Amino acid sequence: MRYLLAWLLSLWAMATSAQTVPYRIETVATGLEHPWSLAFLPNGSLLVTERPGRLRVIERGAEGRFQLRPEPVAGVPPVLAQGQAGLFDILLAPDFAHNRRLLLSFAHGTPKANHLRVVSARFDGRQLLDLTPIFTSRPAKSDTQHFGGRMAWLPDGTLLFGMGDGNLERTDAQRHHTHLGKFLRIQPDGRVPADNPFVGRDGALPEIYSLGHRNPQGVVVVNGVPYAHEHGARGGDELNRLAPGANFGWPITTGGVDYTYARITPYRSLPGVTPPLTEWTPSIAPAGLAWYDGALFPAWRDSWLVAALAERSVRRVPMSNGTPGPQEVLFKELGERLRDVRVGPDGAV
Repeated sequence: MRYLLAWLLSLWAMATSAQTVPYRIETVATGLEHPWSLAFLPNGSLLVTERPGRLRVIERGAEGRFQLRPEPVAGVPPVLAQGQAGLFDILLAPDFAHNRRLLLSFAHGTPKANHLRVVSARFDGRQLLDLTPIFTSRPAKSDTQHFGGRMAWLPDGTLLFGMGDGNLERTDAQRHHTHLGKFLRIQPDGRVPADNPFVGRDGALPEIYSLGHRNPQGVVVVNGVPYAHEHGARGGDELNRLAPGANFGWPITTGGVDYTYARITPYRSLPGVTPPLTEWTPSIAPAGLAWYDGALFPAWRDSWLVAALAERSVRRVPMSNGTPGPQEVLFKELGERLRDVRVGPDGAV
C-alpha cells in the first residue's frame, strides 16, 4: 500500500463558519513506507520518519513544488522495526537554524529486550553526524508494543516525551521504579532537571514527569502548558492537560474495556487521579496532535487537531476557556489511517 503526505489548503482563507470550512487536498509525496512524523525545515523542505527506520527528505523546490529525495538520510542509528516498534518522532532543536541539531525517538534493542531511545544528532543536509544517545528507557521490556515516542520542548528548554506501558505489565504505569507508562522530562543533553517531581524520592526514577499513561502518541505545548493524548483499549482514549507529578489513572481508572470486552477496572475516576479533558469511547485511536492557530482556517483557530487511526479522520476539538467544545470529524474522504497531523508555517495543515 502506498502512503502519502497531503496538505489541506484553504480555498477561502476568510471562511468564518464554525462548521466544516472549504478546503482542498494536495498530495505532497507518495511512496513512503509507514510515515510516522515530520518536521519543517527553515528552507521549507520536510524531514519525515518512516517506521522501518529511514529518515527521508521532501525537498521544496522552485515554485513551491515538493519532491521526495530518492536516497534516505545517512547515519540514522539501527532501529528495531517489528510489530509497533520502529523509528518514531523527529523534533528540531529550538535553535536548529544555528546548530542544525535534531532529536529522534525509536525502538532500540531486540524483540525480547527493547527500549525507547532518544538520540541527538547534527543534520548537514545529507547525513546525521555527532549522534549521541540522551535517553534509554529502563528496564528493558519484552514485547514490541506501546512505545509512545512523541516529543515536545517545554518553555524552559527541557524535553518532554511519552513512554507507553509496554502492554504486557500495564500496572507498571502506576509504579515509580520503571519508565513504562509515563511522561518523562530531561535536559537536551540527557541530564535530569533538579525540579522534576520525583527527584530524590526513594524507588522512583528521576526522569518521571507524570504517570498513569497507556500509550501516548501526541504531545504539544500551548502557552507553556503541555497537553497529550493517549490510546485506550476498546475505548477510553484520552486528551489530557499534563502537570508535573500528576497521575492520569491507567490502568486503575479508564472509560474503556479490554479488547476481550473484559473489565479492566470498575473505576472511571478515583481520588488523586486527574480526569481527562475529553475521552473517546468507542476508540478513535489518536495518533498525532496539533494545535491550530493559523490564518488559513480562521474558523478552526483555538482547536486541537487529533489524527485518528481507527476512525480514519482528524478530530477537531475546539477549546474555550480551557474546556473542549462540540467536535468535528474531518478528512474522512481520504479513507486512510492517519498517523500524524501538523500545522505548517503558512497555516496549512
